[in-house]
Amino acid sequence: MDHIQFALSTGQSKKSMFDDIRFVHQALPDSAVSDICIKPKTGDLNLKSPVFINAMTGGGGHNTQQLNGLLARVAKETGMAMAVGSQMAALKDVNERKTYAIVRKENPDGIFFSNLGSEATLQQARDAVEMIEANALQIHLNVVQELTMPEGDRDFRGALERIQAIAEEVGVPVIVKETGFGISRETAEKLSDCSISAIDVSGFGGTNFASIENKRRQKKLSYFEDWGIPTAAAIVEVKSIFEKTVLASGGISNAGDMIKSFLLGADAVGLAGSFLKTAMQDGEKQLITDIHSVYEDLAMMMTALGAKNLMELQKCPAIISGELAQYLTVRGFNPASYASVAKN
Repeated sequence: MDHIQFALSTGQSKKSMFDDIRFVHQALPDSAVSDICIKPKTGDLNLKSPVFINAMTGGGGHNTQQLNGLLARVAKETGMAMAVGSQMAALKDVNERKTYAIVRKENPDGIFFSNLGSEATLQQARDAVEMIEANALQIHLNVVQELTMPEGDRDFRGALERIQAIAEEVGVPVIVKETGFGISRETAEKLSDCSISAIDVSGFGGTNFASIENKRRQKKLSYFEDWGIPTAAAIVEVKSIFEKTVLASGGISNAGDMIKSFLLGADAVGLAGSFLKTAMQDGEKQLITDIHSVYEDLAMMMTALGAKNLMELQKCPAIISGELAQYLTVRGFNPASYASVAKN
């Protein structure tokens, strides 16, 4: 509950660099809203919606049980997948299991992602999957959050080997995600050799867990508060080397950010902070209404661009400028390539 309250109070940094992307308008798109398909291609994740509720809640007693139940109902009404927050709390205290298990009760046929940190064992991964009858497992990487957390971990050796062991044996697809600091090309290359199904880039620009954890400690580690790879850049980094499903999250809060994520190569996008804020402040019905509005907005923009599906968005020309263009250039990418219809 501390994390939820701090997330609401700190908000999102809005430094994901999506504002540095501008589509080239197509005055003759030869398209119609009725022709648009927003169903994503996500391999064995089998997502029905290009948007999912990313991990944020669980293990906080009755209040988080209610919130997880609400989000599960929203997922059911909107066709979205949903990730629960880290289940380690329930593995340590069986009384917390119900704060997670509520999601399957509220949405029996939904697509749910279990969630554990990279310190988890194979047995813990199996237990987490069984707890919510999960369709996939998120393994989160949170080095900066743990280092900033007063009681956090200080040893991160062997994480890649544990991820590989879990991916080979857990029995459901494994997604490796960051927790708001982004995944680089170098990290994605290491993960490419694992048996995982997807990477969620979870870039800088959304809920800042270094800022949240700094509120819980006396000596502030201020140098971590501006640490990380902005989400837009992280998508390009991961897409350049990882050939399986790429998910995007981190400061994505509207259809404009989503469609730019798809342009850069993301197959689906996850939202946590903005969904949390709406759920807590405006309630379940408003969140459902907002999500359906997002679907409509995606279809409208895709129609204007002449892209009938999400894959075709990657062929739409766009101008990348500002800090994002500079970042990509110094990292060895060519931002000008996105301005050409022949880029792919």
